[in-house]
Amino acid sequence: MSLQKGQRVRLTKDGGQKLTQVRMGLGWDPIRKGGLFGSREVEIDLDASVVLFASGQPVDLAFYNNLSTRDGSVRHLGDNRTGEGDGDDETIVVDLTRVPVHVDTLVFIVTSYAGQTFQQVQNAFCRLIDHADGELARYTLTGGLPVTGMVMAKVYREGGDWKLQAIGDGINAKVPGEAVPQLAKFL
Repeated sequence: MSLQKGQRVRLTKDGGQKLTQVRMGLGWDPIRKGGLFGSREVEIDLDASVVLFASGQPVDLAFYNNLSTRDGSVRHLGDNRTGEGDGDDETIVVDLTRVPVHVDTLVFIVTSYAGQTFQQVQNAFCRLIDHADGELARYTLTGGLPVTGMVMAKVYREGGDWKLQAIGDGINAKVPGEAVPQLAKFL
């Protein structure tokens, strides 16, 4: 399923079974620049992060410099500083069964550590993957914005279910800590 900005989906498998573990994958490509002596690639350092909220307040964070939340329910699998290679460049794994009950929203963000804007980033995407069944949804960044951060999606509790909402809005942040104060409007 390809998600559009603002679209919401319930995180269930075919047959209504609830998901217990999901991965958020982030991918992008280096910038290809042409020049007098041929083309070259310019590395881009995008960083995937997830901020956990409880009743509108940030309570934990997983990112390249803090690879796991305190309770271990969210794990970042490591930093990619170039965007080279196929597939996911950074991955965050969420065990929905271990997310503390007071946490009601997880906001997935992407920041550009070196300050390149999303107008300069090529082929950026964010996808949600069920651990067992593969890709559930994909959100592609098109028409890059002149910002250094993106609020990609949020996973939130509604009743007893987890839901996903694609957001795709720009923010100005090079590191996750700069992004947190800007996330309240997405809750």
